[in-house]
Amino acid sequence: MEPWSGPANDYEQTQAALLAAGLTDGLPVIPPTAQRVDRMLHAAHRDPDVVVAVLPPLYAQVTWRDLAINAVMAGCTAPCLPIVGAAVAAMCAPQFNLLGIATTTGSACPLIIVNGPAALAAGMNSGANALGPGNPANATIGRAVSLVLRNVGGALPGEVDMATLGQPGKYGFCLAENEASSPWAALHVERGFDAAQSVVTVVGVSGIGEIVDSESRTADDLARTFAASMLSAGNVGAQGSVGGGEPVLVLPPEHAELLVRAGCDKLQFRRRVHEYARLPQALLGAAMRKALARRHAEAAAAAAQDPGTDDPDLPLAVSAEDIVLVVAGGVGRKAAFMPSWSGATRAVSLPVE
Repeated sequence: MEPWSGPANDYEQTQAALLAAGLTDGLPVIPPTAQRVDRMLHAAHRDPDVVVAVLPPLYAQVTWRDLAINAVMAGCTAPCLPIVGAAVAAMCAPQFNLLGIATTTGSACPLIIVNGPAALAAGMNSGANALGPGNPANATIGRAVSLVLRNVGGALPGEVDMATLGQPGKYGFCLAENEASSPWAALHVERGFDAAQSVVTVVGVSGIGEIVDSESRTADDLARTFAASMLSAGNVGAQGSVGGGEPVLVLPPEHAELLVRAGCDKLQFRRRVHEYARLPQALLGAAMRKALARRHAEAAAAAAQDPGTDDPDLPLAVSAEDIVLVVAGGVGRKAAFMPSWSGATRAVSLPVE
């Protein structure tokens, strides 16, 4: 991409020209003039010509200049740019399967989770309304990544991005973990990084649902609420956990503190949720049950195993360790669940350089 050289003085004319050029997500953008782009690259100490990644679906090389152009359009400040770069590079890892996520008829999109000092430097929100409006860093980082995927990767809605309905997360889906209020090791530490590092984790998800439980006082009771809330026939039934996935749970600090008082750590809670999150196939229609039976038989044959019972209950994920657990949010016992995309995808974490 090149900086914008079209009209930039008249607001309405500029926005209409950028929209006609196919460079926006439908919302107004900041014109990415050469002066603005150069200023961001200089402030972020980035060489504009360095290739950061090769970006599906078009498998185009994305440079720091490309990233800065889209970050300017999204409204990012300079400290946001390294986070955008790490998120885009992580999305390009083969195991994330960005090609599938960007082109599916499903509603998949990347969820961006940020840990470490970079989140503070960018002014990200990890507390109240962390996934809602009001914080420029959360909003613009997520939006910049979405614009890069569209403008450099080629994921144009209705042409390459074939989502039947899509979801609001496609505009931007980004938050920081509330490490200061979490009683547990942070997500990036669990994933093998030093606590002092800045790390971005991307997960392929298909939406969001609220989980409300202000009554439970034990880990077991809370796990049962979470498990029941996460069982969607259209999601769990569609993937049948044959290919698996990595569903995300975002717990507010109050839920995390309750679990610690109950003597339950992160892995123990994951295991309880995984134990209870089983969808009876009887809740599915005959066609779906037949398809699942075929998939289970094929998977068992490939692994030279006994397929087991004809209608096993469907687990939310292949293993408890596949559940991504993050602490974020403010006051209250309102959690969130992001179902995994039903295709093959794995979360990827990269440091913010």
